[in-house]
Amino acid sequence: MRAKLKFKGKQVLIEDIKKVSSIGKYTGLMFKPKETQALLFEFKKGRKAIHSFFCKPFLAVWLLEGKIVDFRLVKPNLLYVIPNEDFDKLVEIPFNKKYRHIAGLFIDEGKI
Repeated sequence: MRAKLKFKGKQVLIEDIKKVSSIGKYTGLMFKPKETQALLFEFKKGRKAIHSFFCKPFLAVWLLEGKIVDFRLVKPNLLYVIPNEDFDKLVEIPFNKKYRHIAGLFIDEGKI
């Protein structure tokens, strides 16, 4: 699966995204190696927290109806990470060679 994100007038294509199952919503990138694929989570609209126990650093991008509402660098072993707005999708993008160009776009914004 792949997804297109629009950010600050630029369109970014994220290749090789895996849509997670219901059980996968609880594990996400936990215990995954650094060179893994990005994950797509679908939720009912709202604000839900995520955690990063047993994860390598990753970029979290929260979407609402296809538009980016928030993004963060999520460091390992955080108990509670929540976006500033409601969302219905979350993309977890690992920091690795495959997704370097995407991380660079968000890092340039100074929030990461």
